[in-house]
Amino acid sequence: MIIDAKNIEYQRLNRMVKDTDEDIVINNCIGQRYIASGLSNRKITINGTPGSALAAYLDGAEIMVHGNVQDATGDTMNDGMIIIHGDASDALGYAMRGGKIYVKGSAGYRTGIHMKEYKSKKPVIILGESAGSFLGEYLAGGIIIVLGLNCKGLSVGNFPGTGMHGGKIFLRGNKTPSNLPPQISKSQATQNDLEEIICYIKEFCNLFNIDYNKVMSEEFTVLRPDSRNPYHQLYVSN
Repeated sequence: MIIDAKNIEYQRLNRMVKDTDEDIVINNCIGQRYIASGLSNRKITINGTPGSALAAYLDGAEIMVHGNVQDATGDTMNDGMIIIHGDASDALGYAMRGGKIYVKGSAGYRTGIHMKEYKSKKPVIILGESAGSFLGEYLAGGIIIVLGLNCKGLSVGNFPGTGMHGGKIFLRGNKTPSNLPPQISKSQATQNDLEEIICYIKEFCNLFNIDYNKVMSEEFTVLRPDSRNPYHQLYVSN
C-alpha cells in the first residue's frame, strides 16, 4: 500500500496505517505524529520527515525512514526495528525496553533516557555519528553505541550516563568527555565486550553500506555504572 501523506493530517494518516494489514510506503511525510504507534508484524517505509513519537510502543514492526526524525522516536518501544537514514532529534528511544534503533547520522539530547532490559529483552541503539548531552541518562539496561563516524572531536555531549545504573554505553575511539558523572566507570572494551556488540555493528554497516572493517579498526571505550544505587549519596537516612 502506498500513501501520499501530503496535506493529510496526522489522525487520518494513522487511521489509514492501522486499518490495513499490508506493508506500507508513506511518501511526502511532513511532521505527522505518532505514526506506527503500537504496530507489530509489518513493514513501513517513510519518505520524508515524520513527527514526534514515531513508532511509540512499537511491538515488532520494522520502520525504515529515508529522512530525519523528530523527538521521542521509539518511545517505550517493546520490540522491532527502526532504521533512520538521517538524524534523530531529542529523547530517541525514551524508556525503550526492547528492539533496535539504528541511526545513520546523529541524535540530539537524552538519547536512550530511561532505557531498560528484562530477561531476553535487551534494547539497542546505534548512532553512526554523534549524540547530544545526557546520553543514556538514568540508563537501567540495554546497549547504546556511538560510532563517531565523520566526527573530528568528541562524539558525545556533556554528562553521558547521568544517573546510569545498568546497561553499557560504547564509544568508538578513546576520546570521552572530561566531566563524566562520578558513578560511571570508563574502560577500554575487552574482547568479551566487543563480542556483545559485533552482531549489531555488522547489521548496522550492512544496512547503511558502511565499511565494517574500518569501523572496527578503532578501539572502543565502555561506560558502565560502578554502583547499582547511583542516588545513594544524594539522600540521608536516620
